[in-house]
Amino acid sequence: MRFACLLAALPAAFSCTASADPQLDALLAAYPDKLASYTDSELVWKDGSRMPLGSGRTDKPFAEMLEHADIRDQFAIPYPLATVPFGTPATDEDPGRIRNDAFFLKMYGDCRKGEVIPKLKSIPWLPGHGGGTVRATTVNGVADQLEKVSRDLDTLPASMIKFLIPTSGIYNCRPIAETNRLSVHAFGAAIDINARFGDYWLWSKHPDGGIIWRNRIPQEIVEIFERHGFIWGGRWYHFDSLHFEYRPELVALAKRGWPRE
Repeated sequence: MRFACLLAALPAAFSCTASADPQLDALLAAYPDKLASYTDSELVWKDGSRMPLGSGRTDKPFAEMLEHADIRDQFAIPYPLATVPFGTPATDEDPGRIRNDAFFLKMYGDCRKGEVIPKLKSIPWLPGHGGGTVRATTVNGVADQLEKVSRDLDTLPASMIKFLIPTSGIYNCRPIAETNRLSVHAFGAAIDINARFGDYWLWSKHPDGGIIWRNRIPQEIVEIFERHGFIWGGRWYHFDSLHFEYRPELVALAKRGWPRE
């Protein structure tokens, strides 16, 4: 049985044995209140329950991963930080868009059963610019991290505030468009900024069926979200440039340059 070397903090360097898995170590470090350890085949939760990790096959088709992701599949496409120049991702390069439904349901609860709303917390959104309040989950400290994002965004030049106010919502118990899979908004762990300046792949299809990547969100905004553990949907081939979701394990791995050449 192989167990993870636990990381004290996300910014710290990995200090693992040769048999440890850096991706799963990052997962444990990102969610220390929920996850305990892992074996070769299972993720062990703090409550003692276990969840299969999956095969992590590198030859699995993208569509199969998207519809039937296992936990290892969530790391199949490395996430690039905003310091990497914006540009059109390769076909089906959607880092973070591959999610294991069972993992998220156990982590945050099922909104369809009323398990998410009691965990929501109201926080001020850009109070220096009259942004009102938003509600995010307290699980994993998401609401606290989003409040830090808000404070940092509040210091940006006035020309950037239009991208952030009003928001287009956080909690929404709904599936992802044209799917049966729950959106991360259904867990209160994602935020959409001002839709007026957002671009979405379903709105930008070429007549021949191809996708034309577009973005109007400034890099400074993306960097602030990433600083606090949120990934950006503008990094996806199936892009959603107004969307940010809390995935600190992917940001931590990106900061460490994983996977290494």
